[in-house]
Amino acid sequence: MAWFMLLLALLGTPASSDPLAEAQERFRALTSYRVTVRLSAEGSEQHVLRYFYRKPGWIRIEFIRPHPGLVLIYNPDTRRVRVWPFGLNHLPRLNLAPDNPLVRGPHGIRVDQSDVGVLLESLRERQARGSLASLGRGEVAARPVAGFEIRDGTGGNPSSTHYYRVWLAQDSRFPLRVERFGTGGRLLESVDMADVEIDTPFPERFFTP
Repeated sequence: MAWFMLLLALLGTPASSDPLAEAQERFRALTSYRVTVRLSAEGSEQHVLRYFYRKPGWIRIEFIRPHPGLVLIYNPDTRRVRVWPFGLNHLPRLNLAPDNPLVRGPHGIRVDQSDVGVLLESLRERQARGSLASLGRGEVAARPVAGFEIRDGTGGNPSSTHYYRVWLAQDSRFPLRVERFGTGGRLLESVDMADVEIDTPFPERFFTP
């Protein structure tokens, strides 16, 4: 049995692994992804958009709602965001810094910090300061998921604590839903991701039209 236990130690055991750490490893291994995002935030209009990502950091966002037709493309080489307010084939075309208020999302989210890798890093930082608890299994966007709750280790009254819930696809560990809760368990923000395609090929000039 000693050789078997040694083999398990070398290979690792998926059942006992940290799900967020595994999700990060899966993200580091992929080259690209595409997804339809629905963002609902308290006090704001729902955002629906198509999101495309390719390493080392190319990002293309096509808005469905609000601002249908609006396209943003972030270039990691120049660290600039090109914006077509009325679509790629229409003027004007803007060239902005990623911290420009015109291209910041709800709650000040920057285009260059909007990918799943940044999200997972933020969740793991919170986990390191607090705790991670399983919520069991479920289904999001017709796909089997495993849910987890992340709380900061700030102590005090649990009912006044801000916390997050993330639902990871069981097969790929890709986050399909992230929820942020406030005082008294009030849902402040929800991000749903559907139609996920990983390592999808893009046309040659998809990010440089």
